[in-house]
Amino acid sequence: MTIKYLDSKRMSGDTADIAAVSGGWKEIGRTTLGSAADTITVSGLPDKRYYMIISSKLVSGNATHQFILNNDTGSNYAIRYSGDGGAEYAGVSLSNINFDPANATNSFHVGHIANLSSKEKIGIHHLVNQNTAGAGTSTRRSEFVSKWANTSSSMNRIDLKNTDSGNFDTGSEIVVLGWDDSDTHTSNFWEELASVNASGSSTNLSSGTITAKKYLWIQCYSEGTGGDILTTFNNDTGSNYTRRFSIDGGADGTSVNETSIANMHNAGLGGDDAFSNWFIINNSANEKLVIGHSVQNGSAGAGTAPLRLEFVNKWANTSSQITEIDFDSQSGNFGSDSIIKVWGSN
Repeated sequence: MTIKYLDSKRMSGDTADIAAVSGGWKEIGRTTLGSAADTITVSGLPDKRYYMIISSKLVSGNATHQFILNNDTGSNYAIRYSGDGGAEYAGVSLSNINFDPANATNSFHVGHIANLSSKEKIGIHHLVNQNTAGAGTSTRRSEFVSKWANTSSSMNRIDLKNTDSGNFDTGSEIVVLGWDDSDTHTSNFWEELASVNASGSSTNLSSGTITAKKYLWIQCYSEGTGGDILTTFNNDTGSNYTRRFSIDGGADGTSVNETSIANMHNAGLGGDDAFSNWFIINNSANEKLVIGHSVQNGSAGAGTAPLRLEFVNKWANTSSQITEIDFDSQSGNFGSDSIIKVWGSN
């Protein structure tokens, strides 16, 4: 493979060159329920260095959210867990990974697991639960880390199991993505839908119209607005949003029947550059559930610690998919280095 450098130090190459060096998160397994059941199984997973697991639990009655790896039901799991920003719980010698704070309603989970066969399999996970339907009730959340104390094999199977009185409903799903540094595929799961830079003279930073996708991943860097940043979907400014949030590790706050989603809360701080990362489940017929994290620099320089925000939101729309995301500054224009990027997949 020959890489050519242009006068601006940009690299160029032909299609074969690009294919040879491409990689990224590739879908390596998926199971979607065609009828109600108590178990969702993804098996035959190839050995990848890292996994991203996306699970969507739709429920009929109460349904637990328990992961079992490689069909191992021995006492080989441990977790550290916080629900709704509460006290830490450490569970050891468990027979599964169980982490949903509300079994009776729909939930969305994104997790990352390191999968080196000779090491314990450790994971980082976040989950949002819609709670009671409608914008009058806030979401619930859990954040947890897990380990599977297996040091002899890689993961090749994931089961999501219910042991409660209800079922996983039709459409419940597990999607498993894999990444390895030896991958050269070009079939990435995440497709770029939008990449928009701010003009430097507007309080609005919009994705514009994007292709409707079942899963969305949003990243936004906002430069120096000096105030709160509010987000809306599809230009909906009705009282159709709820959120649960924690600022700098503090106790969870909740807001309901809001006209937008506040994803930064620190007006008047010097510098005020911020970066947000969101995952969204975007089924047309279900409320749109959001898992998000933001960091804000606060006053410039190493003498001031950054600020952080953890949040889970919902947009109580059950008739259409998200096809536009708008970030709006409440104090000052977005600097010209501000950018919103959106990826999606079905």
